[in-house]
Amino acid sequence: MCGFCGVLDPDLPGADALGAAVAAMNLTLVHRGPDDGGLWVDADAGIGLGHRRLSILDLSPLGHQPMISPCGRYVLAFNGEIYNHLVLRQTIGDAFPWRGHSDTEVLLASISQRGLAVTLAELNGMFAFALWDRQTRRLSLARDRLGEKPLYYGWNRGRFLFGSELKALTAHPGWRGDLDRDALAAYFRLCFIPAPHSIYRGISKLEPGTFATLDLGHQQPTVQVYWSARNAAESGLAAPFDGSEATALMALEELLMDAVAMRMHADVPLGAFLSGGIDSTTVVALMQAQSARPVRTFTIGFHEAGYNEAEDARRTAAHLGTDHTELYVTAQDGLDTITRLPDLWDEPFADPSQIPTLLVSRMARRDVTVCLSGDGGDELFGGYSRYLWTRDTWRRIGRVPLALRRAVASAVTGINTRTWDRLLAPFAQFLPGLLRIANPGDRLHKAIDMLTGDSPEALYLRMLSHWKDPASLVIGATEPLTVLTDPKRRPRTPSITESMMFMDSVLYLPDDILVKMDRASMGVGLEARVPLLDHRVYEFAWSLPLAWKVRGRLGKLPLRHIVARHVPPTLLDRPKMGFGVPLEEWLRGPLRDWAEDLLASERLQRDCILQPGPIRARWVEHLAGQRNWSYYLWDVLMFQAWWDANRSRPITGGVHDGN
Repeated sequence: MCGFCGVLDPDLPGADALGAAVAAMNLTLVHRGPDDGGLWVDADAGIGLGHRRLSILDLSPLGHQPMISPCGRYVLAFNGEIYNHLVLRQTIGDAFPWRGHSDTEVLLASISQRGLAVTLAELNGMFAFALWDRQTRRLSLARDRLGEKPLYYGWNRGRFLFGSELKALTAHPGWRGDLDRDALAAYFRLCFIPAPHSIYRGISKLEPGTFATLDLGHQQPTVQVYWSARNAAESGLAAPFDGSEATALMALEELLMDAVAMRMHADVPLGAFLSGGIDSTTVVALMQAQSARPVRTFTIGFHEAGYNEAEDARRTAAHLGTDHTELYVTAQDGLDTITRLPDLWDEPFADPSQIPTLLVSRMARRDVTVCLSGDGGDELFGGYSRYLWTRDTWRRIGRVPLALRRAVASAVTGINTRTWDRLLAPFAQFLPGLLRIANPGDRLHKAIDMLTGDSPEALYLRMLSHWKDPASLVIGATEPLTVLTDPKRRPRTPSITESMMFMDSVLYLPDDILVKMDRASMGVGLEARVPLLDHRVYEFAWSLPLAWKVRGRLGKLPLRHIVARHVPPTLLDRPKMGFGVPLEEWLRGPLRDWAEDLLASERLQRDCILQPGPIRARWVEHLAGQRNWSYYLWDVLMFQAWWDANRSRPITGGVHDGN
């Protein structure tokens, strides 16, 4: 696991200037690769590559990067792991002049002998890399199938920049960035910036399953798809598993055992994150089944009961016999961590679980260098409760005319939340659980708003959206389309549940979950591996009938059956909490002063990026306890913190530059 960066400069600045620029970019990635660093430049072509190494396989200098092929034609800077590198090495054979045993060398050998496209089709791994062909003077950038590893690229002031993180691009001495307000609008809906967009105009994220090529002298890179999540889903639906449910479970368990085993190969200490939920317990159980000694496991706990899964994880670890470590998080821990967030997530990112993810990664790094994670199970096997809610709600309201639903919603929201609180108070004991809470008017307003969509997908969009009209919040913005808002990007699926699973697997999973895990783990020099996102598992999951994955109100049935062979069901039979933080309480308490400073009216007006009115209104209501606007406000706070942290860099506010 590493980080890399580079520049292709048609102005041919000379070896010294080129080397200095790449060195400055590379310095920003030390946290991704604290063990070694390397630079390579070709001043005649105007190309420079930088690399930082976290040594996982072949700890010797023979794994040093950028790596040059024995024939001298190719230069490679690589981030990630190729899990089937031993099989590929055997396939290539002894005709290649091997020097070490790193997967980087195998990747370079395969490209040298069989070409880039053939190699990408055969890789099983998480990766992003930059490849320079000295013969054709062609730069190629590639990213893994499901988007585990990041890669940014684009032209900036006449130079083509690329790297594992945006901070590497912005460290180039000639950098000048322009805020992309359209991307910012998407952020305020989703709490993350969806690929291919980034927070800077002209800088893109390379999308999962693609590679881009740029020939010297050409202006635009050509992006090609080598694997498509959509095609994989459509293929699975068109050719479902040919066998019984029991046979499918056996095949899936065998596949998962292999995926886990491949990710347990390392020349450094290895462990796993354990929340006690279905996904992480499945991964840990399969690890322990293949390990001769106790697996190291790590979990985070909270003193606030509604957020604490540590006790469940502890009982699961005890049953499996792992070597378990836990850490309880306080509000002060959260406050101390917040100052690092804009630097680690170097574009706005507002999933609050980034805080515990960073803290558990930091804890794990004290004992291990590699950690396996259970991410991906919800998207592949229908585990999110929001899938069930959307499905069941649409069944109830879909027959009701849209005009009538909107009229009812208008009538309900026409009465303010405080009035609803007073009206509902005498009936609290008779209300459904959804409304038997403090401030039921707030929950009622938010719930009724979701019922105004004209399709189940529209209902799901409103459920996922933070700011419902983000283009009106960001001055001068037009929100870009995503798979959530553009039906043409979605496959035809037999059910809304499968449609939601697909949308999450190509949007929420790569741009939120995996970004969160990558930045948190690499921020402390820890490699995180995700067995459930082996592309073979993804393809197999889509070949299973939905009834084998979701039955009634229970999702992730295949994983439940598999893990039940290792852990008693009583340890797993509990509501899913997620990996959240008590944000609502923290913003009214220990984080209040920090938030007040970032949300000050004069600051918002001065920057001329966001409309102050709706932000201040929500902040006042939240502080008064009238509404819970914590996630809306966290989006603003994370942007404001990022904007403050980047003021020292050359950056403009875009079309409405207020600086």
